[in-house]
Amino acid sequence: MRLSVLDLIDVRTGQTAAQALRASRDLIEAADRLGYHRYWVAEHHNTPAVASTSPAIELMYLGQNTSRIRLGSGGVMLPNHSPLAVAEQFALLANVYGDRIDLGLGRAPGTDPVTSAAIRGQLTGSHYVGPDGRPVDPVEEFPRHVREIQALLSAEGAAVRLPRGQVRELRPAPDLPHPPQIWLLGSSDYSAQLAASLGMPYVFAHHFSGQGTRRALDLYRGEFQAATPAQTPITFLSVNVSVAEDEQEAWELAEPHMVSMARLRTGAGLDPAPLVGAHARSLLTDHFRDVIAPTVDTWAVGTPAQVGDRLRRLADEFEVDEVMLHLVAGARPEDAPDVWPARRRTLELLAGVL
Repeated sequence: MRLSVLDLIDVRTGQTAAQALRASRDLIEAADRLGYHRYWVAEHHNTPAVASTSPAIELMYLGQNTSRIRLGSGGVMLPNHSPLAVAEQFALLANVYGDRIDLGLGRAPGTDPVTSAAIRGQLTGSHYVGPDGRPVDPVEEFPRHVREIQALLSAEGAAVRLPRGQVRELRPAPDLPHPPQIWLLGSSDYSAQLAASLGMPYVFAHHFSGQGTRRALDLYRGEFQAATPAQTPITFLSVNVSVAEDEQEAWELAEPHMVSMARLRTGAGLDPAPLVGAHARSLLTDHFRDVIAPTVDTWAVGTPAQVGDRLRRLADEFEVDEVMLHLVAGARPEDAPDVWPARRRTLELLAGVL
């Protein structure tokens, strides 16, 4: 079973965004050294709890001292961007890192509606328009934009037919010997069915809530439409993970993320994650525990043997040969701000049993 890593580039209490980025660089270098398959970063905006706003730029920075691990987005929130801009960014990454780039695409904006509008320039009165000139919701244009990125990153490139019949070719780079592998991301039936209809690899965000995974994967596999005879459904899922030598310690390390998830689900807003110990425990009220209990039941928390066994059972249950670890172990007050010792230790411990 392959193991990969999802990194939101969390910011914790007392940590700057620059320190969070350096901590993620330490993690990706450990993952590369330990044999993990992929390292993906997310896109979120206008939150003090997350430093990951631009996956392509982050990957250019994070990958500098890696030699083999695949680098990808988990994902680029496509409604915030033009397809050509995204294709250019990831073509550039592929021309730097070769055949190691994944482009994961998501439909959600990764932020609140006001911030999403600001990203697209709509707060100043401009509008996103469709091919017919009418204002449109970019989320509704997601399937078309995915197809445009597929065309742009193909060997043939894309073409635009102008009003007088001329055809303008579009290419994201002068040449692209190693195109990124494009993945569709999601946590719903819609995303699974869209990935199937386009014959694309698909990742289910099991770490969001752990709900709906079986149905989505069954839809994806059952409705998959191969563009070529060689194409088959390719999928894996993501899981929240905290590992330590002692089970109780692993659960204690997971408490800051429990607080963050409870804040998110109750609309309290995402502040930098609290620190492990008294700080997190003081915020993890009985109400918060009740709110997140169903989700926490889907996490993989415990000793290396316990978590390894749970990951193997998940892989068997959902018929996947790869699991992406969303590392949720928190930091202690004494930890240096530019490293995540407990998350690096999670990688080390799991590498020894899987």
